[in-house]
Amino acid sequence: IILLLVMLSSYSMLNAQSFDMHGYARSYFGALTEQDGKFSILQNTLNLELGLSDNKASFYANPYIYQYSEDKVDLSLRELYVDLKFGRKFAVRVGKQQIIWGKADGVFITDIISPKDLSEFLLRDFEEIRIGVTAVKVNYYGVRSSFELVLIPKFEPTMFADQGSIWSPKQPQISMSVPPGFQIQKNVDYSLTDIEASLENSEIAGKFSYFSGAIDFELMGGYLWDDNPSLHMIKEIDQMNRVIDVTMRPEYHRLTMGGGSFSTCIFDAVLRGEGAYYNGRNFLSLDPMAEEGVVEKNYMHYLVGLDYNILGMDISAQYMEERILDYEEALYQEEVQQTATLLTNIDYLHQTLFISNLIYYGFNEKDALIRPTITYKFADGLEIIVGLNIFVGTGDGMFGQYYKNDMVYSKIKYSF
Repeated sequence: IILLLVMLSSYSMLNAQSFDMHGYARSYFGALTEQDGKFSILQNTLNLELGLSDNKASFYANPYIYQYSEDKVDLSLRELYVDLKFGRKFAVRVGKQQIIWGKADGVFITDIISPKDLSEFLLRDFEEIRIGVTAVKVNYYGVRSSFELVLIPKFEPTMFADQGSIWSPKQPQISMSVPPGFQIQKNVDYSLTDIEASLENSEIAGKFSYFSGAIDFELMGGYLWDDNPSLHMIKEIDQMNRVIDVTMRPEYHRLTMGGGSFSTCIFDAVLRGEGAYYNGRNFLSLDPMAEEGVVEKNYMHYLVGLDYNILGMDISAQYMEERILDYEEALYQEEVQQTATLLTNIDYLHQTLFISNLIYYGFNEKDALIRPTITYKFADGLEIIVGLNIFVGTGDGMFGQYYKNDMVYSKIKYSF
């Protein structure tokens, strides 16, 4: 990082280019309230954003360091790219970059170009949850519209927490009938989780955006890899040894996505909507006739949201559904999954004290995640954050599976 700083500042001085550096240092402490205050995270972070630019091109790098209490250190680059400008109409970005689509807050519907780091579930800041992808992005800018084309040569999947982590997602509990005298032997095969970087395996997506005083909307589509693997089950019966070998094989599949989003003003409120249609998504099936325990179905994910300010409080409410089309009763996932979010935000003391609360609620399992936060700007660039992560549920559902992980946390962050 020091070498990169020296090189960029020296190059900017020699070539009369503009060099910019900012970032933050942060200490983050979290303790589990239901486990006698056991620390769930002790993390120190250094995040740098480095830029170098002139009239025709610019360079951006976002290196970061996570240092944990067990002396584990993660050093990586969240983004590293070059922007090339061709007049006022065209721009090309090449390199590792986060690509953000859609208008939803806190959920991902059409925002699926950059995969997600869920090693701490949804508790990281969203700029830290999104994983940068190596891509070529071409933008064309019109008067009221723009077009964006993205080519991704190397597939990057969602990152989940390691087995044994408190954030490791609950695995499907699948029961199967066993003939008398037989035993089940389970294995895991990861041979198909690596997607070779090739032109054939590349991803491509495009987005058209339109902006006006009455409405903003986006239309997007792509031929992509599903960032989450499908779990295949291969059964082999050994009659001689009276053993049923069951191999669990995670596998990534291609899918085609089409969708759109919009936002418009209604009186003093902002109405937002977003939806996506996925063609050819694979779902786990309990039907014994399903090949490898997987069935391909089309799938829809959509949302409507409303943003409003009342008595100085910003309120953002969203309702969303996930729906499997041509549903079969043997599918492990329910036909419709319903979720809502509510975000409230208010400031005091001339915008030095901020109180917010983010609630996720799952209607199917009646589970929830509640995240109240207090932020105090102690000095210029220095803020102190305290908050709670409260999981409601009985062990099932997206949020209820973490019902033992209620946490109180604090962050001290200095931005420069």
